[in-house]
Amino acid sequence: MSARMKEKSDITPDLDQLCINTIRALAIDAVQQAESGHPGLPLGTAPLAYVLWTRFLRHNPKNPKWENRDRFLLSAGHGSMLLYSLLYLSGYDLSLDEIKRFRQWGSKTPGHPEYGLTPGVEITTGPLGQGLANGVGMAIGAAHLAAQFNKDEFPVIDHNVYAIVSDGDLMEGVASEAASLAGHLKLGKLIYLYDDNHVTIEGFTDLAFSESVSQRFESYGWHTLTIEDGNDLEAIEAAIREAQSVGSKPSLISVKTTIGYGMPTAGTRKAHSDAPGEEAVRETKRHLGWPEEKQFYVPDEALAHFRRSIERGVQQEAEWNALVSKYEAKFPELGRQWRVMMSGELPEGWESHLPTFENAKPMATRAASGEVINALAPHLPMLIGGSADLGPSNNTDIKDSGSFEAGSYGGRILHWGIREHAMGSTLTGISLNGGLIPFGGTFMCFSDYMRPAIRLAALSEVQVIYVFTHDSIGLGEDGPTHQPIEHLAALRAMPHVFVIRPADPHEVREAWRIAILRRHAPTALALTRQKLSLIDRSVYASAEGLRRGAYILAESDDFRTASRSERVAVGQQAQLILIATGSEVSLALEAHEALQKESIATRVVSMPCWELFEEQPEGYRNQVLPPAVTARLAVEAGVRQGWDRYVGPGGDVICLDRFGASAPGDVAMRELGFNVDNVLKHARRLL
Repeated sequence: MSARMKEKSDITPDLDQLCINTIRALAIDAVQQAESGHPGLPLGTAPLAYVLWTRFLRHNPKNPKWENRDRFLLSAGHGSMLLYSLLYLSGYDLSLDEIKRFRQWGSKTPGHPEYGLTPGVEITTGPLGQGLANGVGMAIGAAHLAAQFNKDEFPVIDHNVYAIVSDGDLMEGVASEAASLAGHLKLGKLIYLYDDNHVTIEGFTDLAFSESVSQRFESYGWHTLTIEDGNDLEAIEAAIREAQSVGSKPSLISVKTTIGYGMPTAGTRKAHSDAPGEEAVRETKRHLGWPEEKQFYVPDEALAHFRRSIERGVQQEAEWNALVSKYEAKFPELGRQWRVMMSGELPEGWESHLPTFENAKPMATRAASGEVINALAPHLPMLIGGSADLGPSNNTDIKDSGSFEAGSYGGRILHWGIREHAMGSTLTGISLNGGLIPFGGTFMCFSDYMRPAIRLAALSEVQVIYVFTHDSIGLGEDGPTHQPIEHLAALRAMPHVFVIRPADPHEVREAWRIAILRRHAPTALALTRQKLSLIDRSVYASAEGLRRGAYILAESDDFRTASRSERVAVGQQAQLILIATGSEVSLALEAHEALQKESIATRVVSMPCWELFEEQPEGYRNQVLPPAVTARLAVEAGVRQGWDRYVGPGGDVICLDRFGASAPGDVAMRELGFNVDNVLKHARRLL
């Protein structure tokens, strides 16, 4: 008899129920002690979570980052005590004391699960629908890695993505986008358990949600099952086994549960959230046959049963490591590539393949970005991405790589269709799955559609690269519906995101370098539709200055010929500083040349990335923008918001605090004030 069969033979229905009620009791005690939380989901879904975690989930609590572990996602993140209870009981580095500190300052058990904070938490969830979509991204990433590395008898990537999703998750639009994509791609490793309790905060779901979820998912191409009793452990087990056997479709298992099972308010909206009260806790424990006066009570038999996952996980990982060792011996080149990608390292010498753009003709920065992608792709096998149906316009296609399609997962061009929100969320999932650097493109104004996903990527501090093209009114004839105005400011307002708006192809090269090197945070590239001339770097400063966020691009003639000591003095005495980003840098340079002829000592600062500039030492920032020079003019085709910190009370901004207009790009720019004459007018006014 195998160890697994012996283990199963030792389990009785009474032990099963004891373990399930341990989860429930821990959850309700933690919520009550915190005087806030969501007890309803943990009490209702404890049986299905118990079956999944003890009978199916392949994981090692002593190594939460084991590459071939199954992923478990609690998309309905408000029920976080379900996950924290499972992590503690299974033996992860999460103590009972942390359970007791649920929702408290500095604890590892915040109100909603946070990736990177709590060992074993795979993704940050809470905003509904996001976890469901993240899981689709994880399945995409795993399918691509499996296609790239798996060989007969060597399934080095062979794990499932499980999730518990709620009524609320399935109402969100991003869930529909992601589920449609998953069904189209036939991601059979995706198995979702739907907590079908028909209750939300306002009441029963039929207030606003009366569709047949199963039929909807079947139309998406999913395999669906229904379990009528959420406490029927054998039915849950049988459904998961059936889902595992369906390799050509993702699976949705609808489990009819009772929200707040055991509580006096079970089955109603009152069981959804908030602490139930001490008397209600006692009544719930009486219903569960639990000691009423014991808080955070964990029976030894239950803990021992859950902790078997440690031995089981260590053995599973050891068997997998042995498989990988044999794989590396038989396929040494693939093995080396595997190690590099899964370690998060970058191949040696990759930067040498960045294009130099020597003698290049004027080009849009979106086109330059496409050249960088294709120069790097052969040397960065972890680079994968595409667009939300705008590949030819965003220049995001990796040439000669093929498309990632159902049954053909080795391609590196991802096609999201017109699903920007799902694109943003799945990019995060691909990154969190490991081994890959994902990027996704759309028009910059459509970053609004995916903002919640960008925010969670930033909060999670994961590497995602957003390729936002058509970055200003310079896109032209499509008009104000497609011309971003407030979007740069909105993206810059988000912590952890680097927003880089390069001025020419040389800066595009440096922007991509930064984005590739930022392994623990997202980067947004703002790129033009219209062509820009290359800045003559033999005359002006090197684009490597972008590596510090902002740099002195041009100086006055006197400054160019001065000694180092004289430069400091001249810099302090400069009459005017012109600051610009992106396509407006060329305007600043033209104005600079005109002002030089008027003997006005003028400095031009290219400031492609505010966030990176803010990370520089104060000395460097003061060198670029000397405090004594108060005549400063910023030029950017977007809202003024944020620029006052750089121009100061004595400065001015040429910006756009209105929507754009439909006209050829150069006409729109000129008519809305982005022309040399207007720059000069504002500059002279400052002086």
